Amino acid sequence: MLILPYNKEHKLKVMAERWKRAMAKLKQSLALKNADDNAPTKRDPANSELLLEGEQPSLEEIRSWGTSFDKLMKSSAGRKVFRDFLRSGFCEENILFWMACEDFKQESNGDVIEEKARLIYEDYISILSPREVNIDARVRGIVNRNMVEPTLHTFDEAQIQIYTLMHRDSYPRFINSQRYKTLAQLQDGISAAGSTADSPT
Repeated sequence: MLILPYNKEHKLKVMAERWKRAMAKLKQSLALKNADDNAPTKRDPANSELLLEGEQPSLEEIRSWGTSFDKLMKSSAGRKVFRDFLRSGFCEENILFWMACEDFKQESNGDVIEEKARLIYEDYISILSPREVNIDARVRGIVNRNMVEPTLHTFDEAQIQIYTLMHRDSYPRFINSQRYKTLAQLQDGISAAGSTADSPT
């Protein structure tokens, strides 16, 4: 058994405690960062379709989701609806990975970058993860090499591949789904009712 001098042993204990506290703060900040995209949803009792709680996108915005995947992914409300759709198809991990990468690329602290990279890898890249995303061997190899010295670009190739997968596979099914069509119809009705109420009698 290796016996360390007291001062070294004490320093290691202090460093370990600091590391634990830093990781706890990091996980808490990640949870808060994703709060908007994890906001609760409610269902209209008459239509049993998804409605957004706390925000009502305009009809124009909702319609834009049907013409541009990029606009859908840039919209907080759009991501919530799309994520709910993916959850029903058991592929929610794709958008969760994409959002984690978007958050990751905003980080500036080198130590935090390394830890966030490890968490993302364990959650979405590792073959042992129940939320492993579907990336090919070439991209997996790139990510594995990047993980030796993680940077903000560690997951770029994987994020692009998953974005493309959602665009080509999930997005066409989403815009043709009854869920999306009903949401647009409901918002159209709300807009029409508002216009009628505002018109002079």
